Amino acid sequence: MGFNPEPSHRHGNVSRTAVVLANLGTPDAPTPAAVKVYLKQFLSDPRVVEIPRLIWWIILNGIILPFRSRQSAEKYASIWTEHGSPLKVHTERQAALLQSLLSARGRDVHVAVAMRYGNPALPDVLERLKAEGCDRILVLPAYPQYSGTTTASIFDTVFSHYTRVRNAPELRLIKHYHDESGYIQALAATVRAHWEQYGRPDKLVMSFHGVPKRTLLLGDPYHCECYKTARLLSEALGLSKEEYLVTFQSRFGKAEWLQPYTAPTLQALGQQGLARVDVMCPGFVSDCLETLEEIAMEAKEDFLHAGGKEFHYIPCLNELPQWIEAMADLVEKHTGGWPTGGELNGRQHRQADALVGRQRALELGAAD
Repeated sequence: MGFNPEPSHRHGNVSRTAVVLANLGTPDAPTPAAVKVYLKQFLSDPRVVEIPRLIWWIILNGIILPFRSRQSAEKYASIWTEHGSPLKVHTERQAALLQSLLSARGRDVHVAVAMRYGNPALPDVLERLKAEGCDRILVLPAYPQYSGTTTASIFDTVFSHYTRVRNAPELRLIKHYHDESGYIQALAATVRAHWEQYGRPDKLVMSFHGVPKRTLLLGDPYHCECYKTARLLSEALGLSKEEYLVTFQSRFGKAEWLQPYTAPTLQALGQQGLARVDVMCPGFVSDCLETLEEIAMEAKEDFLHAGGKEFHYIPCLNELPQWIEAMADLVEKHTGGWPTGGELNGRQHRQADALVGRQRALELGAAD
């Protein structure tokens, strides 16, 4: 195994600290060709599909990609924006706001966006950061709950990349933040804001992305972390156990996945004549295909056609100021001991957060 060529080294260079906000990824365009490239990379990851490689290669290339690419492209087209994929747009905006807030807090930290699948590819981003002199890297996955199918795949990619780097950086990776106070309070803020505008539902459904049940039996903590998030959020909102449900969406294939499944649960609630249901997706920090199309469109139709009266989708955290503050808190927590700048006192911290909050409000006003 050879090493990648190193950037020219000059003694006396000041090393920099970088944060990589790593999300799942998205196709480059809502077309069958672009979606096929993306799906092939995504579904070829052994962390995602744990089927013997030869058997899965035949299924993937002979059945799934030829048929699912066009269907998925149509779904992506239904949620695509003038700026591109919602997931990429939100992730880039989050990174820009996080950069601004960290700078306002006196932190000299560079924030970069990377995707596990698609572009900008995680290895390319790591290579660019090295060329820019970043010798301390904190990886912040956009997955609050840890799973071998998601977070671990990012870790694999990072570790694999640095096996080919002679002068590797100091590296830290955030495993999960499913129970971090800032994350929970940001989720609660999205719900309260929605309820202040539209009133409260008969039932709040917290829909998390599903994974095969087999992963739970083999020791993956994802299921438990989802339920802990839900419990902490319900406590922050003052909900009783009867007022909310936890479900799992996006099932793929014939194997049993974590239950209860979101779509059948919503259909059952509709058949029971439930007047109104609100659905949120706490496991996604950015709105994407799985939230905007699968939940806000398909799940809504399932509920209403089954007899439900009113369906509300509560958006993801996206650029919510409380979420940007929570991410900044995470970064400060996990870069402890690294030379990232002077400490701010509590009052200066609040002033910096308020400044970035006003900046976001002005951006939203301009966008409207």
